[in-house]
Amino acid sequence: MYHPRDIIETIAGNLRATRNPFGIPHFIVNRWWNKSELPSQGEAMLFTGLMYQFIPYIEKSTGYLTRYEDTPLGRYLRYARYVPSYLSGLGLAMITPGGEKQKYNRILQDIVQILKSSAVDFYYRPELDHYSGILLYDLGDQETFVAHACWLAGRLKKAGVRKLITVDPHTTYALKELFPKYTGVSFEVHSYFELIRLTNGNGRRTVALHDPCFYGRYLGLSDVPAKALASLGIDCAEVERSGAYTHCCGGPAESISPKLAGDVCRRRLAQLAATGAPIVAMCPICLGNLRKLGADVQDLSSIMAETLG
Repeated sequence: MYHPRDIIETIAGNLRATRNPFGIPHFIVNRWWNKSELPSQGEAMLFTGLMYQFIPYIEKSTGYLTRYEDTPLGRYLRYARYVPSYLSGLGLAMITPGGEKQKYNRILQDIVQILKSSAVDFYYRPELDHYSGILLYDLGDQETFVAHACWLAGRLKKAGVRKLITVDPHTTYALKELFPKYTGVSFEVHSYFELIRLTNGNGRRTVALHDPCFYGRYLGLSDVPAKALASLGIDCAEVERSGAYTHCCGGPAESISPKLAGDVCRRRLAQLAATGAPIVAMCPICLGNLRKLGADVQDLSSIMAETLG
């Protein structure tokens, strides 16, 4: 296990310098929309929070953390916070495979396809789409989280944003629950799957849907994606520990102890695999953690987009 303070101070320093936890410039992280025809005006703004875009970088960085955890070399992590954020961020961006970046960008493109097919009036402004800061809140650095949240909330409010469509549970929880509490600024926030209006009658199949902690335990949204899948002819198998009692994928612990996160995720994977059904995740962190263990996992948006042809 790494010392939490070393991890927290590194992430906080990067967030203050670059507005994301890895120190990577925004124009490098957020490029999924470049070839998409997205409106710049509409009723609600699509807000990714950069979580899907971060997964390739998380996988690359936690790969090194896994390798050096509980070794003498792991002690040198304490000096990472002294490396200029842009320098370390550019280095991480260069060694992260482009194919992995495109794989997760495709998920966001699937979400756009779903929203368009559901006739949702949305728009996208990449310059306003930033990380929510949720990891620092999870790790206990409330001061840095609140400072970043105030900056982001003020930026969105100044731009006249009132309604937001989110794509992951971490960002949804931050914007819906934490921002009003700590910044005094409220937005109308809906996850994209709450707005889906699709039907498909091409037979039925069954999947094992993994409930992320924030959707299952804290936002009470577990039944919504299940109903959306049912409307597309896809049933959800009964999974041990679901809904409000869902089992964590181990994600919150991976920056402190990849070994602990792996142990937690293996228990969850066993519960999902016991159904015998294909596994579906609806959180980028859960998706990445399950895939690290070799599981064949699809994102919720991907399986929905498949039904659209």
